[in-house]
Amino acid sequence: MKPPPLKWTNEITPAQVYALIRSERDIHKALLIFDSASATPSFTHDTSTFSLMLSRLASSHQFRPAERLLRLMSPPPSASALHPLLLAYGRAHRPLDALRLFRSMRDSLGCEPSERSYVTVLSVLVDGNLLKLAHSFYREMKDANFGGSVAALNVLVKAFCRGERTLEFAVRVFEEMPMRGLEPDCYTYGTLINGFCRFGRIGRAKELFDEMGVKGLSPTVVTYSCLIHGLCLANDLSRAFDLFTEMKRRNVEPNVVTYSSLIDGLCKGGRALEAMELVEEMGRRRISLNVITYSSLFHGLCLEGRVQEAFEVLDRMRLQGFKPDAGMYGKLVGCLCGLRRFQEAANYLDEMVLSGVSPNKVTRPVHVRMHNGVVRGLCEENDLNRAYSQYLCMRTRGVAVDAETFIRLVGCLSKAGDLNRAARVVEDMVGEGHTPDEGVWGEIVGVFWRQRKVREEVVQVDWIERINDLINVQGEATEAEGDDLEFFISGLLSGRENSGSMLGY
Repeated sequence: MKPPPLKWTNEITPAQVYALIRSERDIHKALLIFDSASATPSFTHDTSTFSLMLSRLASSHQFRPAERLLRLMSPPPSASALHPLLLAYGRAHRPLDALRLFRSMRDSLGCEPSERSYVTVLSVLVDGNLLKLAHSFYREMKDANFGGSVAALNVLVKAFCRGERTLEFAVRVFEEMPMRGLEPDCYTYGTLINGFCRFGRIGRAKELFDEMGVKGLSPTVVTYSCLIHGLCLANDLSRAFDLFTEMKRRNVEPNVVTYSSLIDGLCKGGRALEAMELVEEMGRRRISLNVITYSSLFHGLCLEGRVQEAFEVLDRMRLQGFKPDAGMYGKLVGCLCGLRRFQEAANYLDEMVLSGVSPNKVTRPVHVRMHNGVVRGLCEENDLNRAYSQYLCMRTRGVAVDAETFIRLVGCLSKAGDLNRAARVVEDMVGEGHTPDEGVWGEIVGVFWRQRKVREEVVQVDWIERINDLINVQGEATEAEGDDLEFFISGLLSGRENSGSMLGY
């Protein structure tokens, strides 16, 4: 239910309304203040209040109220007033809505597009990977005489850097900029360096980085981080740390991306303890770890068998409000299984299920590997109840059971004399297209052989010799005898005590 409008006791001014909206954290209450002031007789919002309210609505992704507000503005909004909303549509992955709003500027809103609005929409289209539409829009920019600025060409370079085959077009635009009287800036170089690093061309990226120094351009933290990340991917940690030292010497503060790249490189190189030192440095600099940092550190510790440290990282991650994903659980479970700590591995599998981490197209192989490894490990420890429980969980969640797990589980259940559950597993095994071998059937028959009543009847009837006769006589066994043999075995596997009589004795 919509709350009633506010009642103002005294005469209000635009400055007071502006201050109230700015101090109100709740966007709905801020909008209520704005609408209540609008309903007050003889009151008119000024341009700054409209712009503030638009910015607040855009940052909260309240797009309908924001567009309604645009149409209420008097005089009509300027192109700069639309800028926060265009960016917000981009952040919300709604590039077509940004283009729609841009198209309505002149006709519906009565304002002329500016160079900044053109560049913003072009960037939103490129970030949304609508490259054909972006190319068409850029031609429109050129027709409007807005396509020849450094900002516009930078977006064009970013578009070409998205694919390895188009990377050379980005270089061509970069090289043609001085011919047009334009000098590439830090953003141009940073975009190209990122593109080269993404596709493994570290040497070319380093050349551009050195060229920035020659031209007196100071690399930003983004440029440093891109190159450090590329060097770490190329396993060139020495040069990556040289750059890391250089950026701190130049008073360029490393960010979480910089640290995450170095931590990932160290962990993949088996240097998790050095990565932990970087984590401590992040703490001293008050830089919070993100999911990528935690995941890299966790994987590195598991890779080195440092389970206790991995547990501590997991706990720290949870305290910060992050949830482990299937990959992290997979690493932890695999590490515990490698250390033969199958009970703990099963506990983390249960935790993963309860936390709602489910298989999907990407993570399904990880779930298959985790669950099968745990069930086989529990079978080795003869914890049949837990193993069977995990098996049922696999069946319920649609996680594939491999042939080796079926065989191990049937063997363990048979040795424990649990014929009913063993028979169910065999039935599931056949249903999944796996053919039980002699060993599996031997385990099942062995269950019966260990039963006293079965052994007594075997001695009395001497049915083993009779079965051999039925099997070895070629072409002489009648159809009736074949049916008797099949019925006998069926009766044996279903636990019938009078199965011996089925042979006609």
